[in-house]
Amino acid sequence: MTQSDERRVHPRQPTQARGVVIAPGIEMTCLITDTSAGGLRIRTDRQIALPARVIVVDVAGGLALEVEVAWRKGMEAGLKRIAEASVRGLVPSRLLPAREAWQRAGGR
Repeated sequence: MTQSDERRVHPRQPTQARGVVIAPGIEMTCLITDTSAGGLRIRTDRQIALPARVIVVDVAGGLALEVEVAWRKGMEAGLKRIAEASVRGLVPSRLLPAREAWQRAGGR
């Protein structure tokens, strides 16, 4: 066990889930590489400056994850969970871009 593993409050679960990062002026695909109750790690296909808060859409799960960017290194980012909501059916207006991105990504 490494020192960083010992500092973790929530255990990580490796995953390979398709996602979409949404922020003003940004919509790009990502890979959700691990997840925990407290956050997630994503990998993008290119380096891009992310604002402090973004929404990550879990395409298979049909979820909009509202997150804060905790760290960024190259094409990876660590994100702290703030809230989550389903993008299936009716959504609050703030999540309309996430629902539309989910639909474009093939979410049903």
